[in-house]
Amino acid sequence: MYAQESIKPYGDQGSKSSQVERMFDGIAHSYDFLNHFLSLGVDKLWRKRAIRHLKQSCPPGSSVLDVATGTGDFALLARKKLKAASVVGIDISEKMLEIGRKKALKSHLEDVVTFKKADCSNLPFAEGTFDAVISAFALRNFEDLDSCLEEMRRVLRPGGMIVVIDLCSPRRFPMRQLFWCYKKLLMPIIGHSVSKDASAYSYLPETMDAVIQGDEMRKVFEKAGFQDTRYKRLTFQMCMLYSGKK
Repeated sequence: MYAQESIKPYGDQGSKSSQVERMFDGIAHSYDFLNHFLSLGVDKLWRKRAIRHLKQSCPPGSSVLDVATGTGDFALLARKKLKAASVVGIDISEKMLEIGRKKALKSHLEDVVTFKKADCSNLPFAEGTFDAVISAFALRNFEDLDSCLEEMRRVLRPGGMIVVIDLCSPRRFPMRQLFWCYKKLLMPIIGHSVSKDASAYSYLPETMDAVIQGDEMRKVFEKAGFQDTRYKRLTFQMCMLYSGKK
């Protein structure tokens, strides 16, 4: 078990997966605002960076799976920037998916960008269904990271690419110390005042501290069967970009 897998939003009652579903259902109404506010809008740049990284291996007309899509921003960006023929976003939170569907409908993309409730550890797709798999800010939330990555690889076509971004805590001075103050003091206060869920925005920094990163995470991707695995640290080491091929 990886350290982040044992951390749950609401303590020991129930599985991590069920608690994470409950958490995101509860904060769905404020998720987008807090994502952008707490990151000072940099989360949008991280998604764009990930799509640029993928673009070289994902020509127009490709099919893309967005795992743990949340409210669908990454899925819609993939459609726009990659000219994908189809994008499927999956998530365990129905409340988050409802927001994603509304965004797709508003953009007249409901026939191209679709959303489905599903657990990453048991994806409801045949082997080799997608040309690319993407995911943002979700690795820390998986109850079984190995199973999820193995499933993401299974549904990729041979030669297909995975690109994942996730938050983590900086490990070097002075950003480590500055970010500690931010995530321990400001993030829980702001998150609670807006979302009304104190546990959710205490859980977030705790998993950022615990999640394995860099070479350790790259080896986990290799363990799942990915090849040509790479990683890059973004914006003062607060975000990691991982990639690999089937």
